[in-house]
Amino acid sequence: QVQLVESGGGLVQPGGSLRLSCAASGSIFSINAMGWYRQAPGKQREMVAAITSGGRTTYANSVKGRFTISRDNAKNTVLLQMNSLKPEDTAVYYCNADGVVVADLHEYDYWGQGTQVTVST
Repeated sequence: QVQLVESGGGLVQPGGSLRLSCAASGSIFSINAMGWYRQAPGKQREMVAAITSGGRTTYANSVKGRFTISRDNAKNTVLLQMNSLKPEDTAVYYCNADGVVVADLHEYDYWGQGTQVTVST
């Protein structure tokens, strides 16, 4: 069984910074891509940032230049450094691991439980 455990959410003032971390554990042979999604109240879940095992990154236009995603393949962890936060960044942030090869050599997708990020005065 694979689990994704997130940490680092919280309350921050506009212009502040937060760092989210996500660790995947279990019988994992490899992970293709890891990323962060978010869902604000009344809105659909959207991709924030993703990174492949080779280090290729993708960002939502709304966070380019403010957020940075990084990954440690050996530790199966992914970080999201969020700077210059805005009230519209307020959402529940979910970690995703895509193309996870486990003991049965099949690929699966996994999601974390979510962590709340609130940007407010």
